[in-house]
Amino acid sequence: MHIEFRHLRTIKAIHECGGLARAADQLNITQSALSHQIKGLEDQAGVELFVRRSKPMKLSAAGMRLLRLAEQILPQVEAMQAEFSSLRDGRSGRMHIAIECHACFEWLFPVLEAFRKSWPDVDVDIRPGLAFDALPALQKEEVDLVVSSDPEEIPGVEFVELFDYNAVFVAASTHPLAEKPWIEAEDFRGETLITYPVERSRLDVFSQLLIPAKVEPAQVRQAELTAVILLLVASNRGVSVLPDWVVREVKYSSDYVTRPLTETGITRRLYAAVRREDLEKPFVRELVGLARTEARKLQSQ
Repeated sequence: MHIEFRHLRTIKAIHECGGLARAADQLNITQSALSHQIKGLEDQAGVELFVRRSKPMKLSAAGMRLLRLAEQILPQVEAMQAEFSSLRDGRSGRMHIAIECHACFEWLFPVLEAFRKSWPDVDVDIRPGLAFDALPALQKEEVDLVVSSDPEEIPGVEFVELFDYNAVFVAASTHPLAEKPWIEAEDFRGETLITYPVERSRLDVFSQLLIPAKVEPAQVRQAELTAVILLLVASNRGVSVLPDWVVREVKYSSDYVTRPLTETGITRRLYAAVRREDLEKPFVRELVGLARTEARKLQSQ
């Protein structure tokens, strides 16, 4: 038996309308075409689907079984059509984000909170892009956006500029290096360096300063949270290097000092890596715009 969606809609319309004439009007077809459709369906089923001598027109037992099928399937079809329509219009979609910048969690959460209110039908998820290769995952459509400071030439992927930041040295105000106007690579040689638990190549202090200068700190200690890093620094358990927007709250604290790395400073840029085909999606553009706005707010504090 070959059942089409139009057959299910026909059964449902006749049941609701109680007759062929009103059902034909509801379905926007002629009564003759509707009668022909019913006869063809009954010929396929081999049983009558309606009790024709009843008024209003009623479904037979077999027709009621088909009605139950219609009531189960048609809402799902309509929901799928609405979902596809939203996707075409850019109102819904998926935004799974991978973050290669460990400190970015603190910056990204306010961005996503504002985004959620504007785009409630977009499925948002965050995956720390530290335990897997985030950019290949972007190409495979396993994630939809990667926050990264290391742009690459990747076919079909666009690196959209978000904002620039400075990597700054952080130490307790009583630390001997607090007296220096800026910090050089050699200054780390006898220090305990407190970092996030990520590969050295993904830490600005190593990739931009220590590795090129071939300098190794006396010890490297890792902490997951920025608040813990700052607590250890304030207790003179070590020094750290963090993005300037992360340490905004210590600018006015007498427990810490921040200093530029090298006389000229070290400036880095964050990017949103997205598939080129997704750049025209309204919610992708909105997320990038919110990210830039939040960054400006953090840096102005």
